[in-house]
Amino acid sequence: MKAINSGFVSVITVALFFVQSAHAASAADPYKVLKTSQVPGSGAIDYVYADNDGRRLYVPRGTQVLVFDLDTLKSVGAITNARARGVAVDPKSHHGFCSSSPVVMWDTTTLQEIKRIDVKGRPDAIAFEPATERIYVMSHSQPNATVIDSKDGSIVGTIDLGGAPEQSASDGQGHLYVALEDKDNIAVVDTKALKVTAHYDLAGKGGGPAGLGLDAKNRIIFAFCHEPATAVILSADDGKILATLPIGKGNDSGGFNPHTMEAFSSQGDGTLTIIKENSPTSFEVEQTVKTKSRAKTCTLDAKNDHIVLITTESAPASAQTAPATPPAGGEPAGTRRRAVAGGPNLLDILVVGR
Repeated sequence: MKAINSGFVSVITVALFFVQSAHAASAADPYKVLKTSQVPGSGAIDYVYADNDGRRLYVPRGTQVLVFDLDTLKSVGAITNARARGVAVDPKSHHGFCSSSPVVMWDTTTLQEIKRIDVKGRPDAIAFEPATERIYVMSHSQPNATVIDSKDGSIVGTIDLGGAPEQSASDGQGHLYVALEDKDNIAVVDTKALKVTAHYDLAGKGGGPAGLGLDAKNRIIFAFCHEPATAVILSADDGKILATLPIGKGNDSGGFNPHTMEAFSSQGDGTLTIIKENSPTSFEVEQTVKTKSRAKTCTLDAKNDHIVLITTESAPASAQTAPATPPAGGEPAGTRRRAVAGGPNLLDILVVGR
């Protein structure tokens, strides 16, 4: 074998150094609000949801579900007559569902309604379970979970979770983990048998779990709690508590990004907590990002490693718009544009990333 030219090796070594340095610098960059969008309107909001395959962002507001382009944040339509709390999408069947009463089912490509599904209880959180291709509609009253076939919209069954469910996460292997806000534990659901197989108690480390993140590969649950404002980190296999870390106040949503190995928790106090999983036994609060007041629900744009949050705020007083065509001879002397008090509420969409 011929000797490799030492100059060539030096060039390659230098090139690799710069590539590695660039990756290290990128990973060290802090999270920040990259862009925002404001949309006037009215009505309450709750969970925001990113359809990563369809590249759409769903925001339930008032009596409709607003739909935006996930990349540009431009409006692309709405699901009307749907007073919903959350949205879930089956990327395979291209069917969307919202947690309303009745549940509305639509075609995610055309946004055309397919059917309405009568369910009991008070629909709140909602999730798609990929292993069984089913939608879980959660309710704080009985039945705690109504399970729907995402292909045809038929009801498969209901489950008594033993408490009031908030956010949930699937491991893709037949288990759904559900935060039970009023019981301070995590319910483990066998998605094939449609029954609860375990409850993982948080042992007083955190109360009122709402948001939930799951590292499915390493079998780790991140339960984000109200009081104390804590992330309780536990094993998905047996519920053993691995660590606790502080988060902001007023959590209502969270998640986990397997690409960056980071869990994230959004809070109503205007903060987003980023937790780094250094190893399956080592965790740290990597950063607390300033967002906006009441931006307490979030979703992951997995393509761009962005976290999207929503909140609302009152529109500021603004000047009355002048007429498009001024009167002949211009406005009368002494005419002043009147200030218009108040205005519509603004929906704020925030995109956080590096």
